[in-house]
Amino acid sequence: MDSAPLLEIRDLEVAFRSSTGLVPAVRKANLTLYPGQSVAIVGESGSGKSTLAAAVLGLLPGTGRVTGGTITFNGKDITHANAREYQALRGSEIGLVPQDPMSNLNPVWSIGFQVKEALKANGLAGVADDRLAALAAAEKGEEVPVGGHIDVKEQVSLLLEEAGLPDAARRARQYPHEFSGGMRQRALIAIGLAARPQLLIADEPTSALDVTVQRRILDHLGEQIHTLGTAMLFITHDLGLAAERAEHIVVMHRGRVVESGPSIEVLQDPRHPYTQRLVKAAPSLASRRIQTAHAAGIQVSEDELGVHEIAADVDEVLRVEHLTKVFDIRGAKGEAKTLKAVDDVTFGVRRGTTTALVGESGSGKSTVANIILNLLDPTSGKVFHNGIDLSTLGDKELFALRRIMQPVFQNPYGSLDPMYSIFRVIEEPLRVHRVGTRQERENRVAELLDLVSLPRSVMRRYPNELSGGQRQRVAIARALALKPEIVVLDEAVSALDVLVQAQVLRLLTDLQSELALTYLFITHDLAVVRQIADDVVVMEHGKVVEAGPSDELFDHPQQDYTRELINAVPGASIPLYSEDTVG
Repeated sequence: MDSAPLLEIRDLEVAFRSSTGLVPAVRKANLTLYPGQSVAIVGESGSGKSTLAAAVLGLLPGTGRVTGGTITFNGKDITHANAREYQALRGSEIGLVPQDPMSNLNPVWSIGFQVKEALKANGLAGVADDRLAALAAAEKGEEVPVGGHIDVKEQVSLLLEEAGLPDAARRARQYPHEFSGGMRQRALIAIGLAARPQLLIADEPTSALDVTVQRRILDHLGEQIHTLGTAMLFITHDLGLAAERAEHIVVMHRGRVVESGPSIEVLQDPRHPYTQRLVKAAPSLASRRIQTAHAAGIQVSEDELGVHEIAADVDEVLRVEHLTKVFDIRGAKGEAKTLKAVDDVTFGVRRGTTTALVGESGSGKSTVANIILNLLDPTSGKVFHNGIDLSTLGDKELFALRRIMQPVFQNPYGSLDPMYSIFRVIEEPLRVHRVGTRQERENRVAELLDLVSLPRSVMRRYPNELSGGQRQRVAIARALALKPEIVVLDEAVSALDVLVQAQVLRLLTDLQSELALTYLFITHDLAVVRQIADDVVVMEHGKVVEAGPSDELFDHPQQDYTRELINAVPGASIPLYSEDTVG
């Protein structure tokens, strides 16, 4: 490692101007990153980690400004660099892979055109660097000189291929909407590394992706930056993922750096109370703790989520048999096609337990949930509740069934009507089912807010006035309003920060014990499943590939796909305890 830092941040302060004055977002932050090193900044939403990265790039939004401290890049003070100086840095010296690929790719430009624009902006269109020269030579079988001319289309294809996109020449002609989330992220990586920057800032680059896709992309990105000798500033809220992907961790809380050090040291011996909370709350690390305890034959602490005994003779409250769902779709040329989203799925859900339905995006798990909730009709197969075939019920009986089964959806920002007060959101199912008088409904809403640990004062507020975690608590309160037996949770915690996620999972566990609830938990995140589920059903391409008790499935998976999902959990190989601790 070179002795001179590539990036050095000293006592950095960033603030945003508001009607009442300056609001601090980053306070006296310090960070050092050396050439070729990977450093992760970890913290919740609002901790200041993305603001710090934006300050390095000179891309502070709105009224944001650096109010103190220094940013030194490659020996040069860039704290107050002008637009032209930053233009020379961005792309060529400092690359960026942003968080949301759909909103960061232009929908009306082809992928290849957007990569070409990045090359043109840095004066590199048609210029072969040593890496591209080698790739081009390998493909053509003829020598391409470093710094010599290369066809721009070929250059774009090679960059996309380097980022892990197969059939790159064809993909370059496609548009963002024709790509999956993982493919769009690979395109952004190609753009971020196109000019061979010395530093790549990756801001939550895989937070919206399935764990298996996340692992493949980050593995490939790690190989790329190692080959290119690029340093990386990796921004994430998952401490397990940070420790797996970076040599050094910087923990931020409320704009301040509260702890920093080598990844394994921070993980094994966190000093600051906030870091200790992050270590305890990170699903990937909680899953690893349970795995480590089982391997050592140690009883898992009752403090861990999902630890409770289930009687062997518990009956099934819900069962699906030979469920199939076929959708009629249109092909690229308008021709009629069919898509079998669910293919002969059978499983049961035991009363008072949590069954996790697990799989990647497109596996069919949410379609199964929608059929169970009677929001979709199956093409074939049956759903049974307490032994009764739901297809035999009339409209009135199905309406009554909705009181028994209630959903909690994925996005707390989209599942609550922004025009409704919190009182009206929670009261709506009571009103629709004509439960009680206005006063009785108001009393019930107050009880539900108490139940989900929200102050009654939020009753008159609106969703936009609440945080993501508070909104999801409101969604849970709404689902419990009619005293259901079964709650279907569709990716109910995936949009939340790890600390908030841990609080909501704890709340769900407590409510299950208190109200004898049965959960069907839909997720792609096996780290969360390990904490909360009693039984697991794994789906792939519309089929159930494996099912069984949670501990058995995690400790002795039978299928390659299940093993791949388990191995993709971030931090699966990280030693959580030092030798001194174990000894």
